[in-house]
Amino acid sequence: MFMVLAAAWKRIATIPSVMVGALLCAGLVATGPAHAADGWSPRSSYTSTDKGDGTYSVPLLNADVPDISVERVPAAANREGRDIYYMISTTMHLSPGAPIMKSYDLVNWEIVNYVFDRASIGDGFSLRNGQNSYGQGQWASSLRYHDGMFYAVFNTNNLGGAYLYRTDDIENGAWQRTALGRALHDPSLFFDVDGTPYIFYGSGGTSAVRLNGDLTAIAQDYPNIFTAGDYAGRPFIGGLFEGAQFSYIDGYYYCVIITWPSGQGRQVVMFRSRDLLGRYTSAGGVNTYEARGVLNSNGFAQGSLVPIARQGGGTDWYGMFFRDTFPVGRIPALIPATWQDGWPTFGNNGVVPVDGVFAKPIRLTPEQELFERQKSIVGSDDFDNDAPHKAYMDEQWTIPAPPTYDDSLIGVELVQNPGFEAGTVSPWAAQFGATLALDTTGPATGAAALRVGNRTLNGSGPNQYLNGKLQPGLTYTVSAKIKYASGPATVRFNLAADWGSGVQVMAADDVPAGQWTTVSGQYTVPATANVNNFKFAVETPWANPQPASSSVEYLIDDVSIVGQAATTEYPAAAEIAPNGSRLDPVWEWNHAPDNRYWSLTDRDGWLRLTNGKVVTGKYIYTKLSNRSELAWLEEARNMLTQRTFGPRQSVETRMDISGMKDGDVAGLAAYNRGFSYVAVKRSGGVNTLGVVNRGQPFAVDLDQTTLENFVPGTTVPLGNATQVYVKADLDFASPVGQLWTTFSYSLDGQHWSQLGNRVGPQALDGSLAHFMGHRVGLFNYATQQTGGRVDFDYFNLSDTLSAQNRPLDTSALDAAIAYAGTLDPRSYPQDAWAAMQDALAGATAARAGQFGTQNQIDAPERKLSYQLARLGVVKADPALPVTVSAQARCVAGKAYVAVQARNDHDAPVNLTLQTPYGERSFTAVAPAGNAYQQFATRAGSVPPGTVTVRAAGTVGGRDVTTVRTAQYTAVSCA
Repeated sequence: MFMVLAAAWKRIATIPSVMVGALLCAGLVATGPAHAADGWSPRSSYTSTDKGDGTYSVPLLNADVPDISVERVPAAANREGRDIYYMISTTMHLSPGAPIMKSYDLVNWEIVNYVFDRASIGDGFSLRNGQNSYGQGQWASSLRYHDGMFYAVFNTNNLGGAYLYRTDDIENGAWQRTALGRALHDPSLFFDVDGTPYIFYGSGGTSAVRLNGDLTAIAQDYPNIFTAGDYAGRPFIGGLFEGAQFSYIDGYYYCVIITWPSGQGRQVVMFRSRDLLGRYTSAGGVNTYEARGVLNSNGFAQGSLVPIARQGGGTDWYGMFFRDTFPVGRIPALIPATWQDGWPTFGNNGVVPVDGVFAKPIRLTPEQELFERQKSIVGSDDFDNDAPHKAYMDEQWTIPAPPTYDDSLIGVELVQNPGFEAGTVSPWAAQFGATLALDTTGPATGAAALRVGNRTLNGSGPNQYLNGKLQPGLTYTVSAKIKYASGPATVRFNLAADWGSGVQVMAADDVPAGQWTTVSGQYTVPATANVNNFKFAVETPWANPQPASSSVEYLIDDVSIVGQAATTEYPAAAEIAPNGSRLDPVWEWNHAPDNRYWSLTDRDGWLRLTNGKVVTGKYIYTKLSNRSELAWLEEARNMLTQRTFGPRQSVETRMDISGMKDGDVAGLAAYNRGFSYVAVKRSGGVNTLGVVNRGQPFAVDLDQTTLENFVPGTTVPLGNATQVYVKADLDFASPVGQLWTTFSYSLDGQHWSQLGNRVGPQALDGSLAHFMGHRVGLFNYATQQTGGRVDFDYFNLSDTLSAQNRPLDTSALDAAIAYAGTLDPRSYPQDAWAAMQDALAGATAARAGQFGTQNQIDAPERKLSYQLARLGVVKADPALPVTVSAQARCVAGKAYVAVQARNDHDAPVNLTLQTPYGERSFTAVAPAGNAYQQFATRAGSVPPGTVTVRAAGTVGGRDVTTVRTAQYTAVSCA
C-alpha cells in the first residue's frame, strides 16, 4: 500500500488542514505517542553543524566545498537590510558549475545560483570524442562585490585559461563572461582602496596582473611580488604556497596562503604589507611583505578572511579555511581569530580540533536561526520539476560549423623517416640533452633503428615537428616499437604531443626489458590544439625526483601516426538548448549534459535518463601523464550527481527498468575514481541486479567489462519485475578516512535484502584524476546500442544506515504534521503557505501508508520542516478577526453613512470606526459584540466610498492591530 502512496503523494497538490486533523483523529497518522503542536523541534540539516544552542562545530557542511572564497554584501548595499554572505567553490568538471552559496550567519548555507550552466560546449567538458575534464575544468574561484556588481574569477586547466564573470544580481541574474586569454593559477580578484582591479595568482610565488578599467583585459603584469624563496629557512614556508587571497585591514594589505612544509601538515601563512604591490612600489624595490604562520592545526588550510560587522562600526575578521577530509572531500571551517599587534591567531591559541565547537559569530532571531538550520547543500528530490527558474538555465552558446578536412592527410603516414631507413637521423631531433644515432645491430624491422642515449630527464629523447599535418577533431592511430637493454624490469614510454599547452600523452604502454614492444593507441586532436606548432616526442613519465626510467637508453623503430576518417561527434543545438526541465540546485551533472537524453517532463514526477551514445572504453585521463583509462561509469555522459555528506549517508531510489535495452547498465553509484554501485544490467533480454566495486590500486590499462563485473554473491535475477528499489548506505566513519558502502534492494519498497557484504574501502586517490570528494549519482549507460531508458521516481536521503539496526522512527514526521495542523493561513503570505501545504500533502500521504526505510520517513519530514521553518520567518502579525460592513442611507432627506464592526475574537478588542465624515472609538468590545455608528454627511447625497476599522487587541500575548475596510455605494436623498 505504501508504495502506491509513495509514488502518488508527489502528485497531490494540497491536503487541507481539516483533513490532516481528521487523519490524526482517526489514528491514521500517528502510531506512536501523540505529539503536541509545540513538540515540533526539527534538527539541523544534513550539512549543518549548527547545534541549535548558539554553537557550531568544525568543519562546516560535512561535504566537499573546496577552494572557498567568501564575500560579504553589507546591509546598506542590499535589499534585505542585513549583511549577506555569499560563497563560491571549485566544481571542476561538474555542470552547472561554480555554485553560489548564501548565508546570513556564516554557519548555515544553501545553494542559490550557479555562475555557468556549462563552462564550454567543447569536447573536454562534454565527454565527447574521447575528451574529458576530470581533474581539470573550473578551479579555485574568487568572488567579489564592488560598486553594485558581483565578479567571479577562476582558472581552467583545459578550457583556455582564466575567465571573469560578472552580474548585478548574484541570486537570479545571468553572468557575463570574459576570457582573460591566459592561465592564472588560483586567481584572486582584489579591488584596491581606489577601486583599481588586480588579480593575484601563482604557485610557489605570488604574482599579480592589473586589469583595465572595465575588467575586460589584462593591462599590466607584476610577476613574483613575493615568493617562497624570499622566506627561506622559515619553518612554516614550503610546499604548495598558493591560493593567495587578499584583504585590506587597518592600513595593511593581508594575504592568506596555504603552505605544506616537508614533514608537516597543511597550514595557513599570512603576509602583510602597507604596499599592495610590494617590491614594485617600495623604496629600493625590496620585498615589503612580512610573513607569519597563523594556523597549523589538523590540516585546516586554504581559504580567506571573512569580515563580521559589530555594533559601533567595528569589524571582526574570521578565517574560512578548508580541511582535506577524504573520501568526503575538502570541507570548509569557520574559525574565530584573536588579533594582537595586527596579527591573528586562529582557534583556541592556534588549536582547532576536528569537531571542535565554537560560538556562532552572528546571532539571528530564534525563528531565523531555526530556518537557517534547515538549509542544506544536499537534498532529497521527488523530481516534480518544481525548482525555481534561474538565468543560467538559459545560457546561450553559438554552435560552430563542423570543420572541413584535408582528405589527402587521412590514411597516410605522417611521420617522416618513420623506420629510420633514410640513412640519416633527420628530421628527428634530440631534446633535453639526449643524443640520437642510427643503430644497425638489431632493428625491429628493416636495416636500422634509432638509438637514444645520454638521457638524464624524463623528456630526454627524440622529437619531430608535424606542423600542419594533424587536423583538430580527427583521431589518429599512434604507435612505435621500443626496446631497452638495462634498467628497471619495465619502463613506461609515452608517445606525446606538445603544441604549447603542455605535454599531451597520445599513446603509452609498459615495455619489459630486453624485448621489442609495440606501444600504440588512439588519440583525438582537440579542437583547441595549435596544429601549426605540433611537436611529437617520445618520453618516459615525469616524477619528482626523476625516476630511474629517466636515464634508460633505448632503441626505437617503426614510428607511425596515421589519421582516421572523420567520425567526430559535434555539439548539436538540441544538446545544449533548455529542455523544459529544472533541477533543484543541489544537483550537478558529471560533465555537461546532453539535454536531448534526460527529462523531468517526459514522465510526470520521474527523472528519465535515455542512452544517446554507447561507451567506448577509449577515454583516458588527460590530466595524467601515464594515459590511464576511464571506466565505463566515468564515461557515462548524463550521470546526475550530488555531494556526499558525512559521517553517514543513506540514499534510496526507485527505478523503472522496463525501457532498458540489451547492454544497458543503470543504477545508483557512490563514485570517484574509485567507485561502487548497485545496478541493473540487461543482457539477452534478462535483467540482473548486482553490485560493482572498483578499488585501488588503479590500473593504467583497463578491461572495462571485467572491471565492472558484479561482485560475486551480490547478484539477483529480476525476472519479470519492471521496477526495483535500491538503497546505498555510505559509512565514512568506520574507520575514518575510508568509505564502505552497503547496498540493498527491494521489489515493494517495504521488504529489503542486503546485496552481499559491504564493499570498499574507497580512499583518497593521490593523483589529480578526479581530486574531489566522493559523490552519489544516478546513471544509465549503454554498451551495445542507444535508445534504452530508465526512470527514477525519487531520491530520498537519510543519515541512518540499516546496519545501525535502529527501529523506524516517525516522531519527527509526526511532530511536523501535528504542528502544521495548528497554523492559521491568514498569518502567512499565500505563496509560502501554498508551499507548506504541498509539503504537508506529501508528508501526510506518506504517513498514511507503511514505511520500509528511514529514508521514506526522513525525506518528507525534512521537506515539511523546511517549509514550516520558512513560515516562521515570513509570518505576518496575527490578525484580529473582525467583520466590517458599511451602508449609505437616507434619514429625513439627509445622507448618512452607517458602519458596524463585530468582534469575532475570543477576547475583548478596541475598535475605531473611521469615515470621511468622522470617526468614533469603542473600548473593550466583548467577544461577539458590535460597535455601531451612523455618521451624518450634512448633505442630500453621498458618492461611493470606503470606511476603515482599526481593531486593537492581544493574540498569544502579543499586542496586535488589524485594519479592515468596507465599501459603501452612492446614495441620493432628494
